[in-house]
Order: sequence, then C-alpha cells, then structure tokens
Amino acid sequence: MQCIVSARKLSKGVLFKQFGSQVLGPRSYCSAIVADIGQPTPTSHPQLLKDGEITPGIATEEYILRRKKLLQLLPEKSLAIISAAPVKMMTDVVPYTFRQDADYLYITGCQQPGGVAVLGHDCGLCMFMPEAKPHDVIWQGQIAGVDSALDTFKADVAYPMRKLHEILSDMLRGSSKLFHNVQTAIPAYTKLEAFQKLLFSNNVKDLSIYTHQLRWIKSPAEIKLMKESASIACQALLLTMLHSKMYPFEGMLAAKFEYECKMRGAQRMAFNPVVGGGPNGSVIHYSRNDQKIEDGDLVLMDVGCELHGYTSDLTRTWPPCGSFSSAKEELYELILETNKQCVQLCKPGASIRQIHDHSVKMLQKGLKEFGILRGVPSSAYHTLNPTSIGHYLGMDIHDCSRISYDCPLEPGVIITIEPGVYIPSHFDGPERYRGIGIRIEDEVLITETGYEVLTASIPKEIKHVESLINNYHRMGMDSHSKMGATQS
Repeated sequence: MQCIVSARKLSKGVLFKQFGSQVLGPRSYCSAIVADIGQPTPTSHPQLLKDGEITPGIATEEYILRRKKLLQLLPEKSLAIISAAPVKMMTDVVPYTFRQDADYLYITGCQQPGGVAVLGHDCGLCMFMPEAKPHDVIWQGQIAGVDSALDTFKADVAYPMRKLHEILSDMLRGSSKLFHNVQTAIPAYTKLEAFQKLLFSNNVKDLSIYTHQLRWIKSPAEIKLMKESASIACQALLLTMLHSKMYPFEGMLAAKFEYECKMRGAQRMAFNPVVGGGPNGSVIHYSRNDQKIEDGDLVLMDVGCELHGYTSDLTRTWPPCGSFSSAKEELYELILETNKQCVQLCKPGASIRQIHDHSVKMLQKGLKEFGILRGVPSSAYHTLNPTSIGHYLGMDIHDCSRISYDCPLEPGVIITIEPGVYIPSHFDGPERYRGIGIRIEDEVLITETGYEVLTASIPKEIKHVESLINNYHRMGMDSHSKMGATQS
C-alpha cells in the first residue's frame, strides 16, 4: 500500500507539521508493506476477505469449531493426519493448476501444497509447514510457513516440515489409533516406524468416515457460498445458451461458459465442461468438446464452477437452432417431468436412493410407451441410463462419498437431481430416437420444510428455452440490420 502526498496541495507548515523537518520533493511515498503468505488474507485482499476470515466467507471461529467437532468424533488416544494435496505436473517443469484437498482445506483453511496437519486431543491442531527456499520464492513467490500457521490459520502449534520425523513419531508412539486422509497420504509419515506399527496392528483407518460426516451438512456460511457459486454458474450458462445459435460449436460454448464464470469471480471450473452436441450428448461424461453442433441437434451442457472452495453443478439440454423436433421433444418432456417430480420429493427424511427408485419407475414407464424399451430385456434400461438420480454436492462435485445414498436427508444437505437418457446411435430401437442424449440437472438444498432449488433461474420448460434462443437471436439480427442501415 502506497500513500502518495502531493506537496502542491499542502502548505509548507502542514508539510513540516506532518513530516518534521525533512525536505520533501513534489511527491512523497510512505509504504506499508503487506505480508504475502501465498494466499489471500483480509490485509492483502480486502476485496475478497473480511476481517476475521481465513478464507473468503468462512470465519476463523468456524474453522476452530470444525476442529472441535472432529476431535469430538475421534476416539481417545487417537490422532488424525491430513496432508495437503500434491502438486501434479503437466510436464517436467509445468505444474497443473493446484487444487487443495477438500478435507485439508476444510480443517486448516490453507490453500497451499506441502503441509501436513495433525489433530489430537492433547495437541489440538498441529501444522507442519514447508520452508521457502530462496530459489522457489524467486520463481513461485512466497508461501505460508510456521508463522502463518499460527497467525493466519490459528494452529495451536506449528513446526517446519523438517521436524516432522522427530515430532510426529513421538505423537504416534503415544497413540493407540490413527486416522488419516488415504487420498493424500505421503511417505514422509507413512514410512515412519511408529506409523508402520499401528498399521501392522490394524489401527490405521481412513479419516474420511469422520470428515465427510462433518462436511455433509453445510453451515449457513457454506450455504451462502454454495448459492453464490450456483448463481455464477446459472448466469454463465444462460449467456452461453444465448450464444449458442450464433456459435454452435462445442469448444466455443465451453470457452464461453468458463469466461463468464471467471468474470464473475469463480476461481476455476468444478470439472471439465461436458458439451455434447448431437450423438455426443449420449456419452455421459463426454469432454472432447471439439465438434460442430449440426442444425436440428441438441446440445447437452453439464457444467459447474468453483468459488472459494465450493462447487456448483448443473445441466441443461437445448437445440441451438431454436426448435425441438417431435422425437426430441417427447424425450425431453419425459426427462423434465421426472426432474420436477424428483425435486418435489426432496425433503428431510427422504433419501437419494428413494428418489432414484422413483425416477427409474418414471423413466422405464415412459421409455416403454415410446417403444424404446419394448421387446428388449429390462437390463437395457441401465444401458440407456446407468447413472444415479443425483449425488451430494459441496467442496467436491461428488461430495462426501462415504455417506450412503440410503442416509435420510437433513436440512443443510445439498444434492443434485439429474434424470437423463442416453441413446447411442447404434441402439437397437426406433430410429427417430437414436443418437439423442438429454439430461436436466438442478442443485437442491434441503431445508427444514422441504427444499430450495439453487439453479431455478435457468429455464428448462421447452417454450421458455425456445423463446429465449429465438428472441435473443432475433434481437441480435435486428440490431445488426439497424447498424448496417445507419452506416449505409
């Protein structure tokens, strides 16, 4: 932060009164150095964080409460170890964009690689932090160290990583059980003799049985971030839909969505956008996004963004040409009605499994009426829709995988509802339905009285979708004609 004082706007008396007898030139600079710890803080990024927040939208008190809740779940004389996500390399010198492990971020608030967090009844939160080397600082910038662990992340105790072997070994020797993040485990601690002894005696377990339980129900602050993430994705997808008639190319639509999300503050895509035009829409996680969308074909876009560690996930299917054919309209209406009914089933006490079973009955009945499943074994349905009706959503796209889909939903849980049908071009059924993929996906927050659809702002009724595409295109053409007439 630089304070610039213009001598022309201050009298000599004021200059001497404020700055003493020092002679000033035309401008004087007083600099307050803002410490860089390798991630945003309220001091370095006041546009992102409020005072008292460790990460945008999440206060220090909430992080401390999370740690207390995890300790309450841990058995006596046990430890929890969570390593940061590893840096993954694209080439020998080029890393992929770093994304922190959700459990490590949830407990520590640290968005950087190289650290190990230990939680125990005696030590509280102990963080082992990487040490910055001059060469790395020159090339990659500052990183959070021991001081940041104590001052910013509010660890109870912190050490440099070089002390991990000595200190963590002592902690492990005094523990009867160990829970750790299996996904990010590193040799720095798994090769310790004390770890191996606990492993040999079957006293090492996956920590996610506890962390997923905590992350499953969102706090008010988390729900606010999830709503903001969904809002950004909805705005971006709406603009992409409007863009699709003029630019019917999978890659362009993917680029448009990403651009609009990042212009609204998202840090990254939640996953590689699925933009399947025509028969590509029948490939559930199609991600090549390299084809032109032919006139009359549908495009299926399954997209989402990540905002300060919280994801969004939604899907819409529409014809960029502006009109559904009769076969596509029939299938679309079936998926839409299934989506609506399944959303209405979302409430405390229901489960994803129950909602899924209802969706299967609806879709099987509809596909038989269309003749798509007539005369074929019942197992053919699972070929046309092998997916679940939805999944939990949060810091990860398929969030809290340790929580069963049979678990009764509770207020604060966020799920997706995403019925679909995926008929490959080679399917042995009515020709008019071949090569069609349709999915309609919404995010649903479970509330005390039922549900709230977080993606309701994106149209999904056929008349609304067609009107949106055609009226926008017509407005654009009229505007272009008027400009041409003015120039001539």
